[in-house]
Amino acid sequence: MTPIKTIEDLEALYGAPGPAATQKVARRVTPEFRIWLARSRFCILSTVGPEGTDASPRGDDGAVVRELDAGTLALPDWRGNNRIDSLRNIVRDPRVSLMLFVPGSNNVVRINGWAFVTGDDDLCRSFEKDGRHPRTVIVIEIAEIYTQCARALMRSGFWAAGDESAGLPSVGDILAALTEGRVGGKAYDEEWPERAANSMW
Repeated sequence: MTPIKTIEDLEALYGAPGPAATQKVARRVTPEFRIWLARSRFCILSTVGPEGTDASPRGDDGAVVRELDAGTLALPDWRGNNRIDSLRNIVRDPRVSLMLFVPGSNNVVRINGWAFVTGDDDLCRSFEKDGRHPRTVIVIEIAEIYTQCARALMRSGFWAAGDESAGLPSVGDILAALTEGRVGGKAYDEEWPERAANSMW
């Protein structure tokens, strides 16, 4: 295989993008994007750091991000596995991207910008749920916000596919294989639903 090494060669293969692709970028949240943000309960957060890139799923029972103002968003860091890969990256390199999904829509909204992590008490407490609040919040300054072409989700039939998870190895299976049985296994999978329910926020 021969890698493509120049932008000129790449552009020669693809040609010029149309006006819908080149003129769709906004620099701040518009009324239309505001509706999207309010309806999106799930996103992918992408970051970059010295060790490489990271993409992390983020979800909530309401809007996954909050608009602080038309140029700034807040993403609470709810409980997870405490690897804090995304947070480590942001502390060292503020570049971030978000990909926001709304169930049933083949369109996706993308945001590129810069972020910082804060443990500001007032901001963290403003996200309180059932007496719990995130330990930190990711604050994102928007550089670009735009829609992504729907073809990827259309091609995959993502929303119409139904449950295709039967037969997948479980997390317990994967952990057990990686650790020669020291971590994971059947007990891990059996305990997980209750553990997740008790540590959702």
